[in-house]
Amino acid sequence: MKHLLFALAASLTLTTASQAQTPPAPSYGEPISLEAADGLIEHGIELARARGFRMAFAIVEPNGELVAFSRMDDTQYGSIRVAQRKAWTAARYRLATAIMEERTLAGRTVTLANDDSLPIAGGVPIIVDGEIIGAIGVSGAAASEDAEIANATLEPY
Repeated sequence: MKHLLFALAASLTLTTASQAQTPPAPSYGEPISLEAADGLIEHGIELARARGFRMAFAIVEPNGELVAFSRMDDTQYGSIRVAQRKAWTAARYRLATAIMEERTLAGRTVTLANDDSLPIAGGVPIIVDGEIIGAIGVSGAAASEDAEIANATLEPY
């Protein structure tokens, strides 16, 4: 019995310690404006064009609802929904989808239970003054390249 209590106490201590190391997610803020979303997409398209990519870009509010979307000419049609789902996932979970992809590959598959989530690199929360005002989702190249373009698009923020 003493061994069981010791094991339980050790488990709780380790769990508490690991939780203490994870910083809290940013709070949600006022949603991104259409003007700002359109500007980000325009910047993203310039970056994609410079690299020879054909991509789809989605910007969502903190609740995951679409604010702005654009698909470059000749971008595969499958990228439309993928970009939107990456943005939705990043906004709703307050986390870059590249991090979620790493966690999923490591065996943390709980987000796969939600049909709308897409833990694949290319979705990034848009954070201003410590608050999430939306998220961007990018699709059309390899997931790592989608993430590069998404992050580079947000550099002005």
